[in-house]
Amino acid sequence: MTLPAPSAHRIDPLSGDMTGGVGSYEKRLEDLREIYLDGAAFDRAVVETGNPVVYRVRDVRPALEHGNMIFGTTQMAPGRIGDEFYMTRGHIHAIANRPEVYYGEYGQGVMLLESPEGEPRILPISARTIVYVPPLWVHRSVNVGSTPLVMSFFYPSDSGQDYAVIGRSGGMAVRIVAGESGWKSVPNPTYRPRSSDEIAGIYATCDGISEARTLTSSTS
Repeated sequence: MTLPAPSAHRIDPLSGDMTGGVGSYEKRLEDLREIYLDGAAFDRAVVETGNPVVYRVRDVRPALEHGNMIFGTTQMAPGRIGDEFYMTRGHIHAIANRPEVYYGEYGQGVMLLESPEGEPRILPISARTIVYVPPLWVHRSVNVGSTPLVMSFFYPSDSGQDYAVIGRSGGMAVRIVAGESGWKSVPNPTYRPRSSDEIAGIYATCDGISEARTLTSSTS
């Protein structure tokens, strides 16, 4: 049996750069059109800012099998669309009983979470803060500061991501907007609670390892 090779990776907390032959992808503002409430403000921002990179992900992806781990960094620019702060698309894991851990490297943000039944939770994340996202929680990160938000992350390799779970509900139950003390959460007027069948479908992905591998392959 050939064992996987151990590795060490150095992170730049300001840029999110990570050594060690990592992969990367980025999301520009135009890629995120559907996640913001104020469409007119979004159109103005694209024109005025020139469609900037909102966030960039670097990651290491060993074999996508049960027992392995994907890890990397996210760097998100500061900015707003109307009253809403820049944020990631957000997701639930395709195998929903897979957790994720985030570690704040730099900046100020919040992790917006939501149970399948629609219960919201909001956790602050900043340098030297660990946020644990338990199994079955939808989650997205939001940069509520004036500097880049940089986080490292770690999750099981067979997790997969379901990005459409948020869009199917018209967004998450609450939105993070500018407030007198920096930020606040407000109810999302476009939110549609999940039906009992949709909720059951999320829980149904939690079955054994063989199904987890199949679903991961279909989402990669």
